[in-house]
Amino acid sequence: MTQHSILHTSFVIDRQFKAPPARVFSAWADPEIKRRWSDCHAELPNGEYSLDFRPGGIEVHRVVYPNGVVQRIEKRYFDIVPNARIIFGYDIQLDTRRLSVSLVTVQFEPSRAGTRMLMTEYIAYLDGHEDLEARIRGTNEGLDRLNRELQSSSSTSID
Repeated sequence: MTQHSILHTSFVIDRQFKAPPARVFSAWADPEIKRRWSDCHAELPNGEYSLDFRPGGIEVHRVVYPNGVVQRIEKRYFDIVPNARIIFGYDIQLDTRRLSVSLVTVQFEPSRAGTRMLMTEYIAYLDGHEDLEARIRGTNEGLDRLNRELQSSSSTSID
């Protein structure tokens, strides 16, 4: 018999960007820009990406690793307030095994530097999977790419 378990955890990332909230928010909303900074496996040649950025919309990242394993991340947007907040849920699957399900809130607040972005992720790890440190590292790497994206558009970020 298969053992079924759930491990609950969360993390928060607080970033400052030298760009106004509207500009940081738009980097989440534009499919081409979002793929450049958020796709953690853009180097793999046989990937799929789509973004329908609206409440009820779906975002899909799908890649096939060299060993043939398929990773699929599917997000559903629940609440979007332009320049203020985004709330979405997502799951990660390797082939047919669901590894985790998350709820994420992203808040954008004006700050003296430009924008304070507060991102909180609540994770349910399933059936023995757990990768919290890798998840935090990967999220921060994506936000570093977001910072570079904003810099290339004449904005900079501070930590």
